[in-house]
Amino acid sequence: MSSRNPYLQFAWDSTVPGEDELEMTNNALGIRSQSPSGLVSDFPIVALLALTVSIDRQAVFYKIKLGSPPKEYNVQIDTGSDILWITCSACSDCPQTSGLGIQLNLYDSGSSATAGLISCLDPICSSAVQTSVTECSESNQCSYTFQYGDGSGTSGYYVSDALYFDMIMGQSFMANSSAAIVFGCSTYQSGDLTKTDKAVDGIFGFGQGALSVISQLSYRGIIPKVFSHCLKGDGNGGGILVLGEILEPSIVYSPLVPSQPHYNLYLQSIAVNGQHLPIDPIAFTTSNSRGTIVDSGTTLTYLVEEAYDPFVSTITSVVSQSVTPLISKGNQCYLVSNSLAEVFPPVSLNFAAGASMVLRPEEYLLHNGFVDGAAMWCIGFQKVQGGVTILGDLVLKDKIVVYDLARQRLGWANYDCSLSVNVSVTSSKDEFINAGQLSESNSSGDMLFKLLTTGVVVLLLHILVLVDIHLL
Repeated sequence: MSSRNPYLQFAWDSTVPGEDELEMTNNALGIRSQSPSGLVSDFPIVALLALTVSIDRQAVFYKIKLGSPPKEYNVQIDTGSDILWITCSACSDCPQTSGLGIQLNLYDSGSSATAGLISCLDPICSSAVQTSVTECSESNQCSYTFQYGDGSGTSGYYVSDALYFDMIMGQSFMANSSAAIVFGCSTYQSGDLTKTDKAVDGIFGFGQGALSVISQLSYRGIIPKVFSHCLKGDGNGGGILVLGEILEPSIVYSPLVPSQPHYNLYLQSIAVNGQHLPIDPIAFTTSNSRGTIVDSGTTLTYLVEEAYDPFVSTITSVVSQSVTPLISKGNQCYLVSNSLAEVFPPVSLNFAAGASMVLRPEEYLLHNGFVDGAAMWCIGFQKVQGGVTILGDLVLKDKIVVYDLARQRLGWANYDCSLSVNVSVTSSKDEFINAGQLSESNSSGDMLFKLLTTGVVVLLLHILVLVDIHLL
């Protein structure tokens, strides 16, 4: 930490998280988008995040580098929250080991030459950011408390430090670039965050709020205001996460519900084998207590009771002549001797603007072992008594999913996530990166980056995806 400036004056008003707040962030951190010559850039600055993915079915995390000198941290991906936080060295009761086979690293602002604390004089300390509560500590540090939907939580204080990435500016590739970001230094954790079996160094929120890293970096022109992911659903895992828009002709888009802290969509109906289920439309109404959320930080998928019951009964009715239905640990399951595609029907989640998400059986069922030689598959959707439907990794796998914050829409398409993807950012010419090599094309007005799921290093942060999909 710099001894000359231990606290950053960080102007903020989080009640309306938008460009005004981000401009204050930018000014406070002293960051400007520049060309290699040091002049303010008039052309797009492109920084795309390509993350190598593997799956061990327990959590979703990847590596980032923070501080000076840079140090690696394993953080969990969560599109349902905004804040990036890392476990701090001052945390005495936080997990020291992880059952995921990774080494846990503690963040120490005192060992980083680029670190700075956020002062209590900053307006952020008198306002809330999404579901976090800020306050002033006795040591003049801006502290926070954040609680997740599963009841787990973290508290600590805000710091600023360098985040490292590889970046393309115009036609130039720059490795080991960095930008100052504000994030949480966690000194206390509760709930599932204290368990060592799935412990990581922190959580990387990809929400829409002004304090999220994607909002901080996109405002400065370092990345586009869009990110995408494509996660493989087979046993070997794999996939890619990109700060940028993945291009695929079959992608369909549906508008995001405005003025919501999460990625809410207008879910309108559910169909099984082309037949709409008898669900009261009010079950999907968006309000303070109802709605449909897309959340990569949730492993399974949760349906409100009004939709869950007709969904399960319809699936059971359709397949009952070909499988043996049974209840296992309170879950509707089926003993299946044939392939799933031969027995189970497609399911369609229908959203506003005519966008449908068609689910294969593997995207709404979970394999749960064998009984007398027959495979037991169980409904992977979980029933919730409340009014919020959550679409988690179970339905998001084997798809390109695009979170287009600039246009306030979310898109998806079925895709083999072991294949390469194209990522577009507006520019005057086409450029392709294929396994780290640059070449040019003049066929259109977009800049295209050919990203391979292995060996791609444009804003590289090395993702590891471990998704635990099982029934209790």
